[in-house]
Amino acid sequence: MSLMHHGVDLTVIALWLGHESCETTQIYLHADMQLKERALAHATASGVAPTRYKPPDPLLAFLESL
Repeated sequence: MSLMHHGVDLTVIALWLGHESCETTQIYLHADMQLKERALAHATASGVAPTRYKPPDPLLAFLESL
């Protein structure tokens, strides 16, 4: 996690660890609050107030029929 905090790309970490793919490396990584806060700081507000998602009635009917 220290490498990620210092900005090292996940693909580089995977190569250093000898993992065949980044998916293998993901198993061992857990984002902590500092990393999450930094990611949120890079997100830009769209100026639209967030709302709760309301699925359309046809989708609900389909899911209920399953």
